[in-house]
Amino acid sequence: MGDDAKRRAGEEAVKLVEDGMLVGLGTGSTAYWAIMEIGRRVREGLKITAVPTSVRSEELARSLGITLVPLDDIAPGGIDLTIDGADEADDDLNLIKGGGGALLREKIIAAHSKRLVIVADASKEVAALGRFPLPVEIVPFGCKLTLERLAELGGHPELRLSSGGEPYVTDNGNYIADCRFGVIADAAALETTLNLIPGVVENGLFVGMAERVIIAMEGGTIKSLTRSPQA
Repeated sequence: MGDDAKRRAGEEAVKLVEDGMLVGLGTGSTAYWAIMEIGRRVREGLKITAVPTSVRSEELARSLGITLVPLDDIAPGGIDLTIDGADEADDDLNLIKGGGGALLREKIIAAHSKRLVIVADASKEVAALGRFPLPVEIVPFGCKLTLERLAELGGHPELRLSSGGEPYVTDNGNYIADCRFGVIADAAALETTLNLIPGVVENGLFVGMAERVIIAMEGGTIKSLTRSPQA
Protein backbone atom coordinates (compact mmCIF):
# COMPACT_ATOMS: atom_id res chain seq x y z
CA MET A 1 0.00 0.00 0.00
CA GLY A 2 1.11 3.54 -0.62
CA ASP A 3 1.09 6.82 1.22
CA ASP A 4 -2.68 7.21 1.00
CA ALA A 5 -3.29 4.24 3.32
CA LYS A 6 -0.63 5.44 5.72
CA ARG A 7 -2.12 8.92 5.73
CA ARG A 8 -5.61 7.54 6.51
CA ALA A 9 -4.28 5.50 9.43
CA GLY A 10 -2.38 8.47 10.80
CA GLU A 11 -5.36 10.79 10.53
CA GLU A 12 -7.62 8.26 12.26
CA ALA A 13 -5.25 8.01 15.22
CA VAL A 14 -4.99 11.78 15.59
CA LYS A 15 -8.75 11.88 16.29
CA LEU A 16 -7.75 10.65 19.77
CA VAL A 17 -5.64 13.76 20.44
CA GLU A 18 -7.33 16.34 22.69
CA ASP A 19 -6.49 19.80 24.01
CA GLY A 20 -4.04 19.79 26.90
CA MET A 21 -2.47 16.45 26.05
CA LEU A 22 1.23 15.63 26.09
CA VAL A 23 1.69 13.55 22.95
CA GLY A 24 4.53 11.23 21.94
CA LEU A 25 5.44 11.59 18.28
CA GLY A 26 6.57 8.39 16.61
CA THR A 27 9.02 7.81 13.80
CA GLY A 28 8.55 6.31 10.35
CA SER A 29 6.56 6.65 7.17
CA THR A 30 3.13 6.20 8.79
CA ALA A 31 3.87 8.21 11.94
CA TYR A 32 4.92 11.00 9.57
CA TRP A 33 1.32 11.41 8.47
CA ALA A 34 0.10 11.48 12.06
CA ILE A 35 2.54 14.30 12.83
CA MET A 36 1.41 16.14 9.71
CA GLU A 37 -2.22 15.88 10.85
CA ILE A 38 -1.33 17.05 14.36
CA GLY A 39 0.42 20.03 12.79
CA ARG A 40 -2.70 20.83 10.78
CA ARG A 41 -4.86 20.70 13.88
CA VAL A 42 -2.39 22.85 15.82
CA ARG A 43 -2.71 25.50 13.13
CA GLU A 44 -6.47 25.32 13.64
CA GLY A 45 -6.11 25.91 17.37
CA LEU A 46 -5.34 22.54 19.02
CA LYS A 47 -3.27 23.17 22.14
CA ILE A 48 -0.91 20.33 22.98
CA THR A 49 2.74 19.72 23.81
CA ALA A 50 4.73 16.86 22.37
CA VAL A 51 7.89 14.83 22.75
CA PRO A 52 9.52 13.26 19.67
CA THR A 53 11.09 9.81 19.35
CA SER A 54 13.80 10.82 16.87
CA VAL A 55 15.68 13.75 15.46
CA ARG A 56 13.67 13.39 12.24
CA SER A 57 10.35 13.61 14.04
CA GLU A 58 11.63 16.54 16.10
CA GLU A 59 12.61 18.48 12.99
CA LEU A 60 9.26 17.76 11.32
CA ALA A 61 7.29 18.78 14.42
CA ARG A 62 9.22 22.04 14.79
CA SER A 63 8.61 22.87 11.13
CA LEU A 64 4.86 22.46 11.74
CA GLY A 65 4.77 24.68 14.82
CA ILE A 66 4.16 21.86 17.31
CA THR A 67 5.38 22.82 20.80
CA LEU A 68 8.00 20.35 22.03
CA VAL A 69 9.16 19.65 25.57
CA PRO A 70 12.39 17.93 26.68
CA LEU A 71 11.94 14.35 27.79
CA ASP A 72 13.75 15.10 31.06
CA ASP A 73 11.00 17.60 31.94
CA ILE A 74 8.34 14.86 31.84
CA ALA A 75 7.20 12.96 34.91
CA PRO A 76 7.46 9.14 34.70
CA GLY A 77 4.38 7.85 32.91
CA GLY A 78 3.34 11.41 32.11
CA ILE A 79 2.77 11.12 28.35
CA ASP A 80 -0.96 10.98 27.64
CA LEU A 81 -0.84 9.38 24.20
CA THR A 82 1.87 8.22 21.82
CA ILE A 83 1.15 7.60 18.15
CA ASP A 84 3.78 5.52 16.39
CA GLY A 85 4.23 3.10 13.53
CA ALA A 86 5.37 -0.52 13.46
CA ASP A 87 7.08 -2.89 11.08
CA GLU A 88 4.88 -5.79 12.23
CA ALA A 89 1.91 -6.26 14.56
CA ASP A 90 0.45 -9.63 15.52
CA ASP A 91 -3.02 -10.56 16.75
CA ASP A 92 -2.00 -9.92 20.38
CA LEU A 93 -0.74 -6.44 19.43
CA ASN A 94 2.87 -7.38 20.01
CA LEU A 95 5.11 -5.45 17.68
CA ILE A 96 8.40 -5.38 15.84
CA LYS A 97 9.71 -1.84 15.56
CA GLY A 98 13.01 -0.26 14.64
CA GLY A 99 13.09 -0.37 10.87
CA GLY A 100 13.58 3.39 11.00
CA GLY A 101 16.40 3.10 13.52
CA ALA A 102 14.66 4.81 16.47
CA LEU A 103 13.65 1.78 18.54
CA LEU A 104 15.39 2.78 21.78
CA ARG A 105 13.82 6.23 21.96
CA GLU A 106 10.51 4.80 20.79
CA LYS A 107 10.50 2.24 23.59
CA ILE A 108 11.42 4.80 26.24
CA ILE A 109 8.58 7.06 25.10
CA ALA A 110 6.15 4.12 24.89
CA ALA A 111 7.08 2.96 28.39
CA HIS A 112 6.11 6.36 29.81
CA SER A 113 2.86 6.67 27.84
CA LYS A 114 -0.57 6.06 29.27
CA ARG A 115 -1.68 4.94 25.80
CA LEU A 116 0.33 3.66 22.82
CA VAL A 117 -1.57 3.68 19.54
CA ILE A 118 0.06 2.16 16.47
CA VAL A 119 -0.74 3.23 12.92
CA ALA A 120 0.00 0.96 9.97
CA ASP A 121 -1.10 -0.21 6.57
CA ALA A 122 -2.42 -3.73 6.02
CA SER A 123 0.99 -5.14 5.04
CA LYS A 124 2.16 -4.79 8.67
CA GLU A 125 -0.49 -7.12 10.15
CA VAL A 126 0.88 -10.66 10.63
CA ALA A 127 -0.29 -13.85 12.30
CA ALA A 128 3.12 -14.26 13.99
CA LEU A 129 6.07 -11.93 14.34
CA GLY A 130 9.31 -12.65 12.55
CA ARG A 131 8.89 -12.04 8.84
CA PHE A 132 10.48 -8.60 9.26
CA PRO A 133 14.08 -8.68 10.56
CA LEU A 134 14.20 -7.84 14.26
CA PRO A 135 16.34 -4.74 14.91
CA VAL A 136 18.64 -4.95 17.93
CA GLU A 137 20.48 -1.81 19.03
CA ILE A 138 24.02 -2.56 20.16
CA VAL A 139 26.94 -0.47 21.40
CA PRO A 140 29.89 -0.09 19.01
CA PHE A 141 32.38 -1.34 21.62
CA GLY A 142 32.81 -5.07 21.17
CA CYS A 143 30.13 -5.18 18.49
CA LYS A 144 31.72 -8.21 16.79
CA LEU A 145 31.37 -10.21 20.01
CA THR A 146 27.79 -9.05 20.43
CA LEU A 147 26.98 -10.06 16.86
CA GLU A 148 28.48 -13.50 17.53
CA ARG A 149 26.30 -13.90 20.62
CA LEU A 150 23.22 -12.96 18.58
CA ALA A 151 24.26 -15.54 15.99
CA GLU A 152 24.53 -18.21 18.69
CA LEU A 153 20.89 -17.50 19.56
CA GLY A 154 19.90 -18.19 15.94
CA GLY A 155 19.40 -14.56 14.95
CA HIS A 156 21.58 -14.54 11.80
CA PRO A 157 22.45 -10.90 12.55
CA GLU A 158 23.53 -8.42 9.91
CA LEU A 159 25.03 -5.10 10.91
CA ARG A 160 22.89 -2.36 9.36
CA LEU A 161 24.87 -0.16 7.00
CA SER A 162 24.37 3.41 5.84
CA SER A 163 24.11 4.33 2.17
CA GLY A 164 27.86 4.91 2.19
CA GLY A 165 28.60 1.38 3.39
CA GLU A 166 29.58 2.40 6.92
CA PRO A 167 27.73 1.09 10.01
CA TYR A 168 24.41 2.86 10.48
CA VAL A 169 24.57 5.03 13.62
CA THR A 170 21.42 5.70 15.64
CA ASP A 171 20.52 9.02 17.24
CA ASN A 172 22.08 7.57 20.40
CA GLY A 173 25.42 6.78 18.74
CA ASN A 174 24.85 3.01 18.59
CA TYR A 175 24.71 0.38 15.84
CA ILE A 176 21.79 -1.81 14.79
CA ALA A 177 21.95 -5.53 14.10
CA ASP A 178 19.04 -6.76 11.99
CA CYS A 179 18.29 -10.32 13.10
CA ARG A 180 16.33 -13.05 11.37
CA PHE A 181 14.99 -15.44 13.99
CA GLY A 182 12.19 -16.73 11.80
CA VAL A 183 8.80 -17.13 13.44
CA ILE A 184 8.98 -15.73 16.97
CA ALA A 185 6.88 -18.06 19.09
CA ASP A 186 7.49 -16.31 22.43
CA ALA A 187 8.15 -12.62 21.91
CA ALA A 188 8.32 -11.83 25.63
CA ALA A 189 10.96 -14.48 26.31
CA LEU A 190 13.09 -13.41 23.34
CA GLU A 191 12.84 -9.75 24.36
CA THR A 192 14.20 -10.59 27.81
CA THR A 193 16.93 -12.90 26.50
CA LEU A 194 18.23 -10.31 24.05
CA ASN A 195 18.37 -7.54 26.63
CA LEU A 196 20.45 -9.71 28.97
CA ILE A 197 23.30 -9.82 26.43
CA PRO A 198 26.10 -7.42 27.39
CA GLY A 199 26.43 -4.98 24.52
CA VAL A 200 22.74 -5.01 23.65
CA VAL A 201 21.07 -1.70 24.50
CA GLU A 202 17.51 -2.58 23.48
CA ASN A 203 15.61 -4.59 20.89
CA GLY A 204 12.63 -3.92 18.65
CA LEU A 205 10.14 -6.27 20.31
CA PHE A 206 7.35 -4.25 21.93
CA VAL A 207 5.39 -6.77 23.97
CA GLY A 208 2.13 -5.84 25.71
CA MET A 209 2.70 -2.11 25.18
CA ALA A 210 0.22 -1.16 22.44
CA GLU A 211 -3.37 -0.41 23.40
CA ARG A 212 -4.60 -0.19 19.83
CA VAL A 213 -3.41 -0.81 16.28
CA ILE A 214 -5.14 1.21 13.56
CA ILE A 215 -4.78 -0.38 10.13
CA ALA A 216 -5.71 1.21 6.82
CA MET A 217 -7.15 -1.53 4.60
CA GLU A 218 -7.62 -1.81 0.85
CA GLY A 219 -10.61 0.15 -0.38
CA GLY A 220 -10.29 2.91 2.20
CA THR A 221 -11.66 1.14 5.28
CA ILE A 222 -10.04 1.37 8.71
CA LYS A 223 -9.51 -1.69 10.93
CA SER A 224 -8.91 -1.13 14.63
CA LEU A 225 -7.45 -3.84 16.87
CA THR A 226 -7.63 -3.33 20.63
CA ARG A 227 -5.75 -5.29 23.24
CA SER A 228 -7.96 -6.86 25.88
CA PRO A 229 -7.21 -5.99 29.54
CA GLN A 230 -6.20 -9.61 30.17
CA ALA A 231 -3.56 -9.63 27.39
